Amino acid sequence: MTTSAASDVYYDPYDVELNADPFPMFKRLRDQLPLYYNEKHDFYAISRWADVNAALIDHATYSSAKGAIIELIKADIEIPPGVVIFEDPPIHDIHRGLLSRMFTPRKIQALEAQIRQYCVDSLEPHVGTGKLDFITDIGAQMPMRTIGLLLGIPEQDQEAIRDFANEQMRTEEGKPMKAASEGMDTGDIFSAYIDWRVENPADDIMTELLNVEFEDHTGEWRKLTRTELLTYVNVVSGAGNETTTRLIGWAGRVLADHPDQRRRLVENPKLIPKAVEELLRFQPPAPHVARYVTRDVELHGQTVPAGSAMMMLIGAANRDERQFAPDGDVFDIDRDTRGHLSFSVGTHFCLGSALARLEGRIALEEILKRFPEWEVDSSAARLSPTSTVRGWETLPTFTA
Repeated sequence: MTTSAASDVYYDPYDVELNADPFPMFKRLRDQLPLYYNEKHDFYAISRWADVNAALIDHATYSSAKGAIIELIKADIEIPPGVVIFEDPPIHDIHRGLLSRMFTPRKIQALEAQIRQYCVDSLEPHVGTGKLDFITDIGAQMPMRTIGLLLGIPEQDQEAIRDFANEQMRTEEGKPMKAASEGMDTGDIFSAYIDWRVENPADDIMTELLNVEFEDHTGEWRKLTRTELLTYVNVVSGAGNETTTRLIGWAGRVLADHPDQRRRLVENPKLIPKAVEELLRFQPPAPHVARYVTRDVELHGQTVPAGSAMMMLIGAANRDERQFAPDGDVFDIDRDTRGHLSFSVGTHFCLGSALARLEGRIALEEILKRFPEWEVDSSAARLSPTSTVRGWETLPTFTA
């Protein structure tokens, strides 16, 4: 099927040049081809907010069980048990329930003082130097230490764990992620930490997962298998590092491009939580997610056959003027951002959303205290090479 054959509208998630700024193409997709088919990579895509929102909720039709990334769906590889983001109910609900008790509002809020200290420690050495890299100096530091604290990873090992998690998502420019051809990593890198925690329990996620008992989908009460345990820790480590790093990077880029709104945040820090939501809407770290289509679906007068891969363009939906009037392509910290899909919706709503919001708010508070003005060194800034999340590999700035 070639729904885009008569048009020059073309979206390719591996096109480096296009993905440097995909939003003009996202708008064309919304307006001209709300159901798009890419012949080269054999996937469908939806871009309007109403379509993406409905599809994310309908897990029976749009399944996560083969993965949530086009490459994984196409590879049809075995997904290790415990990869919550790549599961459907009822197994998903059981595994999610185990993790959700570790991300309660009380536990997240209890981290605020420590997260703030991580930010202070990262930022203070750069005060007065005239330079700050929003990735190297803060975005790649604070989230790493926060998730390391939650999991129970010793400080001296946290950088290696962060780099391991990031490497799983990295790609060569214009190419799919490695897991599609090599299979998913089951988290063996965490084996030694798990063994240590068996003998040395602590107040962290690894210890809780080691001891939790639950009723699985067969009705059996049991503890997690070692494979499940390693996979859980691997998933939490990766998710907790990458996307928050990208959020902080986009804060540096977008607020540099909108100095008037940045000054308002300096003058009134109470606006920062709204700014974080608008940043998430305007530049979502994960601009798309994919699903396996379980049955024939009628969309915009056409049939998407069962067995297809469907890409849900969250970055496009978040700027749809049908939902975010009058112009979704405008960054506005006063905007009503309710309904943005950066944390997904329904069954797969992001468990770490409260933590990401907390980290984003604290990071902006501490950055703006010390660096009220900055300009991006565009000649040295570099986007990250990955087809799954979108953000900066490095974002050096000149600070006032």
